[in-house]
Amino acid sequence: MKAVILVGGFGTRLRPLTLSVPKPLVDFANKPMIVWQIEALKAAGVTEVVLAINYRPEVMQTFIDEWQSKLGVKIVCSQESEPMGTAGPLALARELLDDGSGQPFFVLNSDVICEYPLKDMLDFHKARKAEATILVTKVEDPTKYGVVVMDEYGQVQRFVEKPKEFVGDKINAGIYVCSPSILKRIELRPTSIEREVFPHVAADNKLYSYTLSGYWMDIGQPKDYLKGLHLHLDSMAIHKNDKLTHGPCYTGNVLIDETAKIGDGCLIGPDVSIGAGCVIEDGVRLSNCVIMKGVHVKRHTKIDKCIVGWHSKIGAWSRLENHCVLGEDVFCKDELYFNGAVVLPHKEIKESVPSPAIIL
Repeated sequence: MKAVILVGGFGTRLRPLTLSVPKPLVDFANKPMIVWQIEALKAAGVTEVVLAINYRPEVMQTFIDEWQSKLGVKIVCSQESEPMGTAGPLALARELLDDGSGQPFFVLNSDVICEYPLKDMLDFHKARKAEATILVTKVEDPTKYGVVVMDEYGQVQRFVEKPKEFVGDKINAGIYVCSPSILKRIELRPTSIEREVFPHVAADNKLYSYTLSGYWMDIGQPKDYLKGLHLHLDSMAIHKNDKLTHGPCYTGNVLIDETAKIGDGCLIGPDVSIGAGCVIEDGVRLSNCVIMKGVHVKRHTKIDKCIVGWHSKIGAWSRLENHCVLGEDVFCKDELYFNGAVVLPHKEIKESVPSPAIIL
């Protein structure tokens, strides 16, 4: 069985992290985002994953060389010469996806994180002989989104964009199962599967929705990334995942790579991930934050609601808060205060940033 992951473009909303790597390769809970998806696809029976890319193909190829054997899944690239939207990549990869077997395939947006009920979704799709099945998730305020309206059997009737009055509370979660017949509807041009393909499938009574139970988040921007980490770690705790760290200096859900070094007198959590090779010195306070691979946090520093990029170094007695995002290899001197700072890669910061700013 096969799957397409829509890797997409420049990841501007997640800069400065995406100045170093394409968005799907940004670490999330100590693995590249896309690895969580590929692992879930493999568990659902997928043996070949097609990455639809149009940005930095050489970096994606390096990822494939490193991870293909680790994951035990064949990974290939489908290179776009221009951005092809969410349907165009399927037409471009038509020969890879339709091998004549009639087997359905998965389509995933690369910045969606959830519990990935892919096997159940596939069984649902096959049982209804659907042409396409959309994963939907329930939201509290549907007026901000495009709502999927379906009947009690899950058959999609229509889509309503940002409804003024209540028509439903389920929205598209960005994961699909498609039968190969859908490829006949898609032209080889930039096109949207949600706006230009699915309405026609629904008109033919061949479009269904499968409702996600559990968390869901589009982690394509920093605030949502941190919220997604909270939901993901909470899910790990519910499922009693033994990779979560426990002890007297940890509170709430904390994920620490086994190669990281944690000093004495620290207080870490809730909702913290610490990557491989990190050094956290004595007396550090970390909460609601991501510390990526190779970061060094010196003594008695406090970090809350921030993302610290790979191999950065944070000085002693410093304070970072309010959704700071530090790119790769940022060096911060001792005793500085950062409030909502966005710092580009390879910068040395010698002064505090007392109000939100982008440091070029």
